[in-house]
Amino acid sequence: MSHFSDINLNKQLQNAVSDLELTKQTPIQEKTFSEILSGTDIVGIAQTGTGKTIAYCLPLLQELSYSDQKNPRILILVPTRELVVQVVETMESLTEYISCRIVGVYGGTNINTQKIKLQDGADVVVATPGRLYDLALCRALQLKGIKKLVIDEVDVMLDLGFRFQLINIFELLPERRQNIMFSATMTEEVDELISSFFSRSKRVQIALSGTPLDNISQIKYSVPNYYTKVNLLVHILRNKEELKKVLVFVSSKKIADRLFEDLEEFFISDIAVIHSNKSQNYRFKSIKKYDEGTCRILIATDIIARGMDLDKISHVINFDTPIYPENYMHRIGRTGRAEEKGKSLLFYTDKEEKYKEFIEDLMNYKIPVSEIPEEVEITQQLTEEERKSNGKNFYRNVKKVEVGPSFHEKKEKNKKINDRDKWKKERRVKYKKPKSRGDKGVNRRRK
Repeated sequence: MSHFSDINLNKQLQNAVSDLELTKQTPIQEKTFSEILSGTDIVGIAQTGTGKTIAYCLPLLQELSYSDQKNPRILILVPTRELVVQVVETMESLTEYISCRIVGVYGGTNINTQKIKLQDGADVVVATPGRLYDLALCRALQLKGIKKLVIDEVDVMLDLGFRFQLINIFELLPERRQNIMFSATMTEEVDELISSFFSRSKRVQIALSGTPLDNISQIKYSVPNYYTKVNLLVHILRNKEELKKVLVFVSSKKIADRLFEDLEEFFISDIAVIHSNKSQNYRFKSIKKYDEGTCRILIATDIIARGMDLDKISHVINFDTPIYPENYMHRIGRTGRAEEKGKSLLFYTDKEEKYKEFIEDLMNYKIPVSEIPEEVEITQQLTEEERKSNGKNFYRNVKKVEVGPSFHEKKEKNKKINDRDKWKKERRVKYKKPKSRGDKGVNRRRK
């Protein structure tokens, strides 16, 4: 593992790296630095928390010369608003001694404010795909000067349904450009995107997709239901000395809000929640409180797993077992960053056991089992969703109606068939011939 002082960085970048107290390169940074400088298309695959942002920022800034042109030359696409802010902050830290205009754009805020920022010109634009495409359509942002395209966490973008926007953005970009992609996992969708739109791309893979970091210890708990999970979580979180900074992952926004309410009475000033239904200001405030240590526990959904680069997270608790095993890798990658020790806890019910097995198959590793402590109450109380999934009628005071067989013999009156010509048939039988009024002119009496 080489040091940053050993690589060919200009003096301004070396000073910025020193200010950030970065000394040794991570494997992904070491292997991609010269490749990106060479101008070839790169697909970098490495576990979450291995320094992929620095890996592409440093070589891009090394080549970026001063220019007063208004159109950006580097475009960085990321899946979430939080990741936009963090990439911008990283770029600004690295350009402390360089004249470089960096603009971050994302949805959920006033587009007119972002248009005004772009009017002054930009060298680097960091954006989410949806907002970038909106700005390009209204001509507030010209993409004809882009020389370098970076797509960070490309598999998440495809999972979030950004494929359509990405393809439209590719059409707006010049054909002669360098493409750089980074991700923690390589899925079939990503492989298809690369083969369809990028030719002769070089793959740099540090670890197999789904390989956990060695410095993250893992344990699992078999828990019967939601409220027992809450009791176990409360018991674990009371150990403030060991669990100094905890990230709790849940499967949905509804469960995130419910769990926040259930834990609030125990850790009222020590807990925050974040998911996509919260306003942008609320999300930023929650992350800021958590990052600064004002609150110790943060409840989050999977979408945020890729949007935060927070240090010193001691524990990641998987309150719900993720359906996709790759999401587990991104969750636990929030701890054990920068070669520090981390710990992951997984809660799973009987219905989540198959997802737990998928995770273990992906990692090729059996997570050690830990028993629920005796002081934790194992309750029979179920949530509404659990009662429904168990097939029980959870509505009380409802009379049971005896229902007969679905198929039965019809009553005699219901066997009758509606015959619209019945009256004609009866007249033919009675009068032997059709009865009609005949020609009015013939039957008219002569005067």
